[in-house]
Amino acid sequence: MITRRQSLKCLLAVGAATLAAPMINRGWFQLFAETTTKYSARAIDLVQRSTIVDMLNPFTLLGVLAPVKGDKQPTWFTNPETFSAADFQRFKDSRIDAMHIGVGTAGPNAYHQVMWFLGLWNGFIAHHGEHLMRVDGATGIDAAKSSGKIGIILGLQNSAHFRTPDNVDRFYQLGQRVSLLTYNSRNLIGNGSTERRDDGISDFGVTIIERINKIRMAVDVAHCGDRTTLDAFEISKAPVLITHANCRALNPDQPRCKTDEAIRKMAAKGGVMGTGVRNFVSAREPTTIEDLLNHYNHVAKLVGVEHVGVGSDIDLDGYDALPEDYKKWL
Repeated sequence: MITRRQSLKCLLAVGAATLAAPMINRGWFQLFAETTTKYSARAIDLVQRSTIVDMLNPFTLLGVLAPVKGDKQPTWFTNPETFSAADFQRFKDSRIDAMHIGVGTAGPNAYHQVMWFLGLWNGFIAHHGEHLMRVDGATGIDAAKSSGKIGIILGLQNSAHFRTPDNVDRFYQLGQRVSLLTYNSRNLIGNGSTERRDDGISDFGVTIIERINKIRMAVDVAHCGDRTTLDAFEISKAPVLITHANCRALNPDQPRCKTDEAIRKMAAKGGVMGTGVRNFVSAREPTTIEDLLNHYNHVAKLVGVEHVGVGSDIDLDGYDALPEDYKKWL
């Protein structure tokens, strides 16, 4: 059985510690002391030459979950000085050049929650400007990589904080660049994937998408219901992202997976689908790395490799590394 941590390691292992990797033979390298797995020089070279973006990576699960749980222990956000050079090196060793760090918010306090969240992140990035760079546009990804920093793309896994179209402009000014239209439940814009009924995007939702397009923020539909997802492709004048989801064809009863119809429309719109979410790779356990890779292959064969990306939905350690009380709480 593959754990969340092993899953991420398999996806990103080639990128880690490549400069110090000992030669085995015939151009194969062993990258980790705890495993005898070997990687070809060709694969390592490909990763080193590529720009790697994780389309959904919370950066620190503990830091995100602690305030929600009511845990008062220090985190990188509350005590940014605790983020050390060694911590930064782990991110560099992962070879992820940029990550979209969106979280989910909902309820009547969503507006203020997002204000707080973006404030924390902007402060954290400013405190560690020598290591981190906020990505405000496509060129920012290359700029972060060339400067040796980790690019941070600020996003939200819900758009409930948009009370009016003008709010879109406000949060764009604060750094938000990606907005998932709904989380799993219904909001004023549309319907999430676990709602009993999906009536698609509302008239209000249309005005929000139009404003998102106007200011060049990205629309995301990863958690949206099927009808809301398809509506977004029809309404948006710009490419639409599926930042982190898997394929319904390979896990038919999982509503968080996207249908082939949705994947085709995503590609026709010029979007990219991040896949590889461990939680719902297969209806059967144990889940294997082959099961995970099947989702990448499915998207690539269906619409082309240029429309498939990585959307891990985990940090470098994953849920398995959380303290036991957090696992029980979740």
